[in-house]
Amino acid sequence: MQRRHFLMTPPAMALGAAAAAAPIATLAAPTIMTPQSRILPREGKGPRIVICGGGWGGLTAARYLRELIPHSDVVLLERNPTFWSGPMSNKWLIDIVNTDFVNHDMLHPANKYGYKLLQTEVNGFERDKKLVRTAHGLIEYDYLILSGGIRNDYEAWFGNDQKAIDYTRRHFPNAYIPNQEMLALKNKVKNFKGGTLVMTLPPPPHRCPPSPYERACLIAWHIKKNNIPGKILILDPKPKIAPIGMGYKQAFEELYPDIITHVPNARVQELDPFKKKIKTAAGEFDFDDAILMPPHQAADMVWWADLIGKDPMTGKPTGWADMNNRYFTANSDDSVYFVGDLMGAISPQFGHYPKSGHVANYIGKIVATNISQRVAGKEVTPLLPDNLCYMMVNGDPQEEISVKFEYEIDPATGHVHQTQIDMDVRTPDLVKEDFAWINTKFSDFLGI
Repeated sequence: MQRRHFLMTPPAMALGAAAAAAPIATLAAPTIMTPQSRILPREGKGPRIVICGGGWGGLTAARYLRELIPHSDVVLLERNPTFWSGPMSNKWLIDIVNTDFVNHDMLHPANKYGYKLLQTEVNGFERDKKLVRTAHGLIEYDYLILSGGIRNDYEAWFGNDQKAIDYTRRHFPNAYIPNQEMLALKNKVKNFKGGTLVMTLPPPPHRCPPSPYERACLIAWHIKKNNIPGKILILDPKPKIAPIGMGYKQAFEELYPDIITHVPNARVQELDPFKKKIKTAAGEFDFDDAILMPPHQAADMVWWADLIGKDPMTGKPTGWADMNNRYFTANSDDSVYFVGDLMGAISPQFGHYPKSGHVANYIGKIVATNISQRVAGKEVTPLLPDNLCYMMVNGDPQEEISVKFEYEIDPATGHVHQTQIDMDVRTPDLVKEDFAWINTKFSDFLGI
């Protein structure tokens, strides 16, 4: 039936004479939602905790908040439809793992652990009213967790030249933020026919410090395996390879001496993406193709919340969250917590915690614990994470190196102290440990 004919049909004809006498239910008038509408009404009498960002840290926090505060109303906001894992993504670029290994459904853990998941874009905050602004409407909170990762600071290279920024993002993606760049970079690697491939590294701190070197090794292995007449030029702003310096140095020299060239002290000074020219403190270079990684900063959401730190000497933005380095709360608003790569500095001894999936997962648990203690009226106990990273340097045979970070409080200064342990000898045993580690983590916050 056409709709207009159905609406004109007498009830006795449409439903039968007996049903005609029964009252007819009417549909409520449709509600038009706007970005100013209040959405997701509270459930229960527990605290409402809103998490912005569904990466390693946000997913972990959501799971453990529901576990530690069963009566809590936990809402996770994520703009991407699925979860992409940064850890293991370099292996995915060259098909050592498949897409199903790094790309996962987020509804499964939400349903399993009992929190709400909304796919939406976070675009602002009204912290005085404890509201998050999203593309779908306004969401209230009692506690807010910002776990949005990083942003690429292309402005450090190009200022306000949006044309150069857009061109660089489209043609030379680095895929350090899970989005469409992941597939674009994989296609770039598969379609690379030869020439000079430049890789720029950001100055510290940046996401997953050892992973750009792993990416260089795995792309070099792909070049070597397929007899592609190509070379990789790593432009590194640091004075030496770090972390796992000796392990990577040996891999470059022993496995890929004719493919990888590492250039230290190569801070980018000028970049012309159109002419494929780059000027650094270590010299000027031309390239045929590139993976261009600009400096990293905290995700846009931290800037929108007006919670970026300021350098005490210059007053300029640090680019990272202004936070209590033991409790992970915003210094100006203790109802806001930070989890993962967007976090600010921790200690004068080492600066930032490594911006890694392992740390994000650990901090997610710590923040969930801290909030549960506050809700229960208990004293909050400051806790320390650890960190562990595995990096593949050879595809056949598969061999890896790794680095471990341990933390403790220095009794003399009261600062967090870091001990770094590099495992520089590449071995297949570390490959087995790597896959055991990632499967344990996925089970922890994805429930698989």
